[in-house]
This record gives sequence, structure tokens and C-alpha cells, in this order.
Amino acid sequence: MPVTELPKTAAPTAPSAPSAPAARSASSAPPTLRERRRATAVREILDAAELHITEHGPEGLSLRAVARSLGMTVQALYHYFPNRHALITMLVAKGYEDLFAAVEAAADSAGGTAADSVADGPSVSRLLEAAEGYRGWAIAHPERFKLLFGTPLRGYAAPADGASTMAARRMSTIFQREIFGGFSLEQLAAADIPPLSPQFRTYLDQLPPDGPGVLPPPAIALLMEAWGRMHGMVVLEVFGHTSFLGDHEAELFHLAMRNMLADIHRRIPGSAGAVEAGAV
Repeated sequence: MPVTELPKTAAPTAPSAPSAPAARSASSAPPTLRERRRATAVREILDAAELHITEHGPEGLSLRAVARSLGMTVQALYHYFPNRHALITMLVAKGYEDLFAAVEAAADSAGGTAADSVADGPSVSRLLEAAEGYRGWAIAHPERFKLLFGTPLRGYAAPADGASTMAARRMSTIFQREIFGGFSLEQLAAADIPPLSPQFRTYLDQLPPDGPGVLPPPAIALLMEAWGRMHGMVVLEVFGHTSFLGDHEAELFHLAMRNMLADIHRRIPGSAGAVEAGAV
């Protein structure tokens, strides 16, 4: 799971287009005509680039081809994105934001709150629906999913605190909330997991408190384990490794997610035993 070191209310930074003049506050005046036109052009470029990735895969992204599809020269495109890496960064950031929206909408469709998953026993559907939202978006947008989680593009590295990195952190906070939202810190600290090495526990204790660092080390370990199980199942399906299951891939994923949540809740003292493992 991308490291969740960002409050869930934070949003990714704006596209690489220059910001409004410093002397003018965004809240004091509406965007100028030039800024509105620039924002429209940036959106059109991102849309065209997403379509190009859908048709040719992330590794086939070509600024010249994107520019040609919009009836502009590649030199004109450089006025909005100075290089290919800048465009990739914003495509990754937008991908994470769209994935976040799909996961959030899926969780909200279940109703209730994260706390209900523990307090009400059988009401565990928010986490399960969030996982289904994650899987559904990946299946609907396999090439964009590969841009986020597939083989790294040669020569590209996401800026440490750039738009794509921040968007990834924001997206991952939803699973932290849905898995642990109904438990106290004392319960999470007492989770039954194999002992962590002193070095690992010390490292986890030093994580910033605005992300996973707010959780006790045992809960962080459980969170990463859950992420690996969920994301791993989705990657296997998107990359075609479970196609031999035919129309039963969705059933297997649902079963795996229920088993995962049941396992986590069994490890946390005072859990209401909210999930019956293996139930479909």
C-alpha cells in the first residue's frame, strides 16, 4: 500500500501549470480568462494522454502523439507540461484521485460509518465495498492501473512530495479508516501479531502522526498485510493470472476480502467478531 503519511482531507497539488500570481489570492478574485483557458487546455491534454495510454499502454506514452491528437504541435504542448515526466506525474496523480473517488463512492454506497463495522457486528460492508470499488476501477481501467502499479516507466521517478505521491497517500487513507475506524488505540496496540523486532518497532514509532504513524506499530503491520492481500488479488486479476477461474474471479475476491477482515478482527481484542470468515 502506498505510505499513508497524509491526512485524508489533503488533496494533490495542482497540475504543473503555473499558479496564479502571488499578489492575487485565489479566494479574493476569480480566475482570469487566461487561467481558465490554461486549465481547460491542461484538462484536454490529460484526457488525450489517458486515451493514448488506454490504447497503447503506459510505456507507449508519446508527447508528440498526444499533441497531434489535439491538433497542436509538441512545442505548444511544452507550454503546459515542460517535459514527459511532468505529464506522467499529473497522469499518475489523476489516476490516484479517480481511484480514490471510486473507492470512496463504493464504501459510501454501503451506508453507515467505519465504526459500524465493529460496533454492529455483521455491518462490515463498508470495507468490503471499498475493496470491491478498488477492484472494479482496476478492471475497468487496466492500463491506467498499470501506470500506477505496474512496471516503473524507464527513467521516471515520482517527485518525493509531488502531486502523484500526495495523491497516492490520500487514496490509501480510506483503507486505514475502514479497517480500523471502530477500534480504540488501546485495542490496536494489543493486536495479536508475531513480535516485531525492536528496530522495526522503533522505525514505525517514528512515522509522522498524520498518517499511519497515528496507529500503534501492531496496527501498521496489520494494515500493510491487509494491503498486500487485497492489492495482490487485484494485480493477479488485472494481469490475467487468475483468468483460469473464468466468471468466478469476483467470488474468489469477495471470499478473500471477508477472510482477510475476519483474520484482522480476530487479532484485535474486544472485537465483536464482526466478520464470519468464508461467508459470501
